[in-house]
Amino acid sequence: MERTMRPIIAIVGGAHAPAPVLAAAETLGRLVVDAGFRVVTGGLTGVMEAASRGGRSARGWFEGAVLGILPGLDPAAANPWVDVAIATGLNHARNVVVVASADVVVAVGGGAGTLSEIALAWAHGKSVIGLDVGEGWSSRLGGEVLDDRRSEPIRRAHSPEDALAQIVPLLAVRPGNEPPRAF
Repeated sequence: MERTMRPIIAIVGGAHAPAPVLAAAETLGRLVVDAGFRVVTGGLTGVMEAASRGGRSARGWFEGAVLGILPGLDPAAANPWVDVAIATGLNHARNVVVVASADVVVAVGGGAGTLSEIALAWAHGKSVIGLDVGEGWSSRLGGEVLDDRRSEPIRRAHSPEDALAQIVPLLAVRPGNEPPRAF
């Protein structure tokens, strides 16, 4: 039996963010699910909640489309838009699980936790896109090469739509997964 899996897109960002950043994360979550992919976040508030809400409100939503990798042991701590809450008890180390679960990582704003996720994604060879929302690490690092492990810079997206347009070709070469749907 051939196994197919939907691609998973991590949307990472701060637990506290201004309204325009949250709106961008929500739009991105909706676009990702409408394209037939899953969204994974840290499962809590801020950008994580906005991306989850966007994914859950997508016309293409399906059960299990919105994953939350939680820092604590209580699955009930997940924001209300998460379909599958994975309690880890790992605190900030859960960022490794978020990144490792994803096929592509998109940062939206963010502080130190987001910076750690970007660095982990870089170190693990994951494609990273920084959505330029005018603040945070996603805006600072788009277009940058972090170190000599890789020559391709972190991609910069100027809108949620631009981020999705960059995600699709990155996934097109993944064997064994469903091809991206038109959006």
